[in-house]
Amino acid sequence: MSAHEITPNRSVLLDLKRRIKLTKGGHKILKMKRDGLIIEFFETLEKARQMRAGVSSDYAAAIGKIAIARAVEGDISVKSAAYALQADHQVIVGSKNIMGMKVPKVEATGSMHTDIAHKGYGVISTSAYIEEASVAFEKLLETLIRAAEVETTMKKLLDEIERTKRRVNALEFKIIPDLREAERFVKFSLEEMERENTTRLKHQKKKGEAAE
Repeated sequence: MSAHEITPNRSVLLDLKRRIKLTKGGHKILKMKRDGLIIEFFETLEKARQMRAGVSSDYAAAIGKIAIARAVEGDISVKSAAYALQADHQVIVGSKNIMGMKVPKVEATGSMHTDIAHKGYGVISTSAYIEEASVAFEKLLETLIRAAEVETTMKKLLDEIERTKRRVNALEFKIIPDLREAERFVKFSLEEMERENTTRLKHQKKKGEAAE
């Protein structure tokens, strides 16, 4: 609303002062939130870098182990061991709160490592190479689960930072200046009205004195 569309009176001026005070308070809180989110983002970014390095390392290790197992045992034995797996791992996707914002919390119901009793193959019928490959891929899976949480959190933090920055800028460069302009207009209008009333009263006093 334009400042010149406001009806200048004392109650409007008081309301504008109240709104400016509240808006400035909200602006300060949002700036603090934005700064806190940025700090949290860079901390999460560092975690993401470490997780990516961990994923690459664990992936390379798992691929190396499975290549050795296939070379020694053959593709059929490796596939048979994989199909024999009896474990049914579950991943729970929940949420946690970071500065009033919900981010995902991803975790397995238990360890991704499957004990030999639930792998479906015996230690006698298979070599250590298959077991080493199995353990390597279980480790990779655990790393991927942790990485999924960190990567998603980082994206959500970035989106929230952008939203908060837009709100801060809107308050700082649009809403607060408009309110202040409206306040100045009302003050100026009231001062003009007061001067006009003073001039009118003086004129009436002079007329009354002249009539006497």
